[in-house]
Amino acid sequence: MVEEQIPHQPLHPSVIARLDPEYVEFHNTALQYIVPPHTLSWDPAIRDEPAVVPGGSPPLEVAKTQDFDLPHTKIRTFTPHGTVPEGGWPVFIFFHGGARCVVISVDYRLSPENPYPAAVEDAIDALDWVMQNGASTLGINTSTIAVGGSSSGGNLAAILALKAVERKPPIPLKFQLLVVPVIDNTASVDNLWAANQNAPWLSPNRMLWFRDNYLPNVEDRTKWDASPIFAPKELLARVPSAWIGVAALDILKEEGVLYGEKLKELGVEVEIVIYEGAPHPIMAMDEPSK
Repeated sequence: MVEEQIPHQPLHPSVIARLDPEYVEFHNTALQYIVPPHTLSWDPAIRDEPAVVPGGSPPLEVAKTQDFDLPHTKIRTFTPHGTVPEGGWPVFIFFHGGARCVVISVDYRLSPENPYPAAVEDAIDALDWVMQNGASTLGINTSTIAVGGSSSGGNLAAILALKAVERKPPIPLKFQLLVVPVIDNTASVDNLWAANQNAPWLSPNRMLWFRDNYLPNVEDRTKWDASPIFAPKELLARVPSAWIGVAALDILKEEGVLYGEKLKELGVEVEIVIYEGAPHPIMAMDEPSK
């Protein structure tokens, strides 16, 4: 006897026609049966699930993987195959929810055990480690550093780009890659989330659960190292060029677009890409389905 599966996050009827049909099929086949974490009693074991977003492709092969300790956490580095280029490898500091460069993944501390600003501190520590140890340990060219991240990691990448130019002397980053980033931790269904409040996967309640865990003190939510949209213009104008990818059916879409437009107005080179028919997790779902 086949056990009946219970849908825990079915698609809202109002968004089905706006979604890519391939996503709708995958959601109905697999995603709708996953229990959203914000509906469960908190237990750190929630993080032990095999995949945050199903549908991802297998990891790419690299030449070398190494772990290094930071003051409060650790980083994992991925070095590509090939000969170290003259001047050292370019480096991409990535925050998790490259080709021909060293990729550094930051295992930043998570809430609710470690609320704001713990993750920001870990991001800064990771950049400091690269500046102090990257060349000697990994053959990194510290003049070619890019940062990036997805969702909450996109938030940290945007903040780190701002922190880098705030340093004395500034740390000149080359690029920032912001994938469906959290930019405004004051947004709600009363404003920026209204048009996509029924979009799948990242519901308003789920996002508020993340926010309440990370930013339990409401007064912290308008600080620019929690919500980079509120950073002073003199810092925003000095950040590196940016690529911002957002999903058309994501409650975070509007804040990502607004951030990109604000940077453009201040003279920063920015490319904004909107993925039509796509919800929040789509760029982590890169495994071919056909």
